[in-house]
Amino acid sequence: MALSTGLITSTTFLSGESSSPLAKPSLRFAYPTFPASLRMSPRTPTLLAAVSKQAGAAATTPREPRGIMKPRKVSPEMQALVGVPEISRTQALKVIWAHIKGNNLQDPENKRIIVCDDKLKKIFAGKDRVGFLEVAGLITPHFL
Repeated sequence: MALSTGLITSTTFLSGESSSPLAKPSLRFAYPTFPASLRMSPRTPTLLAAVSKQAGAAATTPREPRGIMKPRKVSPEMQALVGVPEISRTQALKVIWAHIKGNNLQDPENKRIIVCDDKLKKIFAGKDRVGFLEVAGLITPHFL
């Protein structure tokens, strides 16, 4: 054993041989072998796929939309922009952003700022310029 240096390497400890303290220990890993009954072939579905198939069979009826996905009545100002009397918040945001992009209403120097036209001023409380993070909050009063 290498007692003079006070270092015991893994090969020294496991094999009982003495080696220099600078010698690299041999790295040997024993990979487990599984019986053929436990090995998965590429054609065998995974556990996750099997579970999702069972869950899909239980939920055959479609759920009604909830929260921001549920269509709600909108104010006349919002209706003038989106074109329908009821719409979900997510769809309303998509329509508003399509209007902004289609009419090139983003500030060219800072794309995070929206320069409002007449339709958007009615929805955004009369503001001339709005930050993109404010949009979701400013449309809230228009959902009845």
